[in-house]
Amino acid sequence: MNDIARPNQFSADVAVGQAALDAFWMPFTANRQYKSQPRLLARAEGMHYYTPEGRKLIDSAAGLWCVNAGHCRKPIVDAIAQAAGTLDFAPTFQMGHPLAFQLAETLVALAGKPFTQVFYTNSGSEAVDTALKMALAYHRARGEGQRTRLIGRERGYNGVGFGGMSTGGIVGNRKTFSGQMLPAVDHLPHTHDLAKNAFSRGQPAHGADRADELERLIALHDASTIAAVIVEPVAGSTGVLVPPVGYLQRLREITAKHGILLIFDEVITGFGRLGKPFGWQKLGVTPDLYTTAKGINSGTVPMGAVFAREGIYDALMQGPPTAMEFFHGYTYSAHPLACAAAIATQKLYADEGLLERASELEGYWADAVHSLRDARNVIDIRNIGLMGAVELASRDGAPGARAFEAHLKGFFEDDILLRVTGDIVALSPPLIVSKAQIDEIIGKLRTVLSKVD
Repeated sequence: MNDIARPNQFSADVAVGQAALDAFWMPFTANRQYKSQPRLLARAEGMHYYTPEGRKLIDSAAGLWCVNAGHCRKPIVDAIAQAAGTLDFAPTFQMGHPLAFQLAETLVALAGKPFTQVFYTNSGSEAVDTALKMALAYHRARGEGQRTRLIGRERGYNGVGFGGMSTGGIVGNRKTFSGQMLPAVDHLPHTHDLAKNAFSRGQPAHGADRADELERLIALHDASTIAAVIVEPVAGSTGVLVPPVGYLQRLREITAKHGILLIFDEVITGFGRLGKPFGWQKLGVTPDLYTTAKGINSGTVPMGAVFAREGIYDALMQGPPTAMEFFHGYTYSAHPLACAAAIATQKLYADEGLLERASELEGYWADAVHSLRDARNVIDIRNIGLMGAVELASRDGAPGARAFEAHLKGFFEDDILLRVTGDIVALSPPLIVSKAQIDEIIGKLRTVLSKVD
């Protein structure tokens, strides 16, 4: 790969003083801890980040599950620069610009039937809230406005909007705001069964029956009140929980039987992470709506999209043609720079076969990740596509401390960027990763784990 955009001097020489550190209220961060020991990234290239002092860190997490094409790829950078100098902003409320429609055609073709429309957002969180609103609007347009209940899943992550936070099931994301979440929401149990499925390769054998809990919730609330079920095909942010064989198929059967929409949150699994353009294609289960973001333009410009199957858009296209059908959207929906980046990214994916690369490397990746089974404190390893998780035993009275120590040692001592959640090291390298770089990631992780008590 020789098309990296060369960094300018400014990007590598920025100094950050204490006043600047204090001014930035950081997201999903222990701010006081971080600001006592900052971990700064100054530039990036290919598979690596660089610190301000010039240390080179291999990226085992594609940034935040998003830099699928690798860092600072020149075709994407050039497309953004050209767009910035041509059309800096264009409204998509009652207006449009060519790139938005060009990208939509590309994305719909990539998804294939039965998906016929995309709706643009600026993030995965916005995409989830959009999909939930689409589900409610769809049922109302069909004369079933009483379908207002939403079903999420324990340990699910659907972003941080009030809708996605409500359907999500990660306690830390919910507890501070518990009194303000959507009222008509229930949750399926998660699928993680360490006793039966530890060290599974790919989809675990046990747990399809956990989908049957949906029938109990339907009996409790009545199907006529339920609008949608939303799950991640693979639960990513909670620590790579891979669906058991038959689990998603069972959810699809139950939702279809009761007229409930099935929404997949594909913000992480979309755009090649599992070896197909989208996770539902890899797993063989077709939802009614699915959300994307992150990999849509390799994380370069904030963007997301909701894909809708045929019939959902048409159900809302009623009444006078001058009437607005869906009262929803964002100022920056289909931002020209985001669209330009996404078009260039999709072309790069196609030119380099990156959307299928995880399938080619999946066996090698599985062998490499599972080679850590004998590493210090490891109690489980999971993998699918180019996703992996190494779960560590928690310290007594200090859950999460062991993995966070691994994160720190990786950054400061062993030149690897590690993504941790609880006591789980979650792995999702850029799709350009080579076998030698897989070996490097696993080797560095083994070294890090050997240092963590």
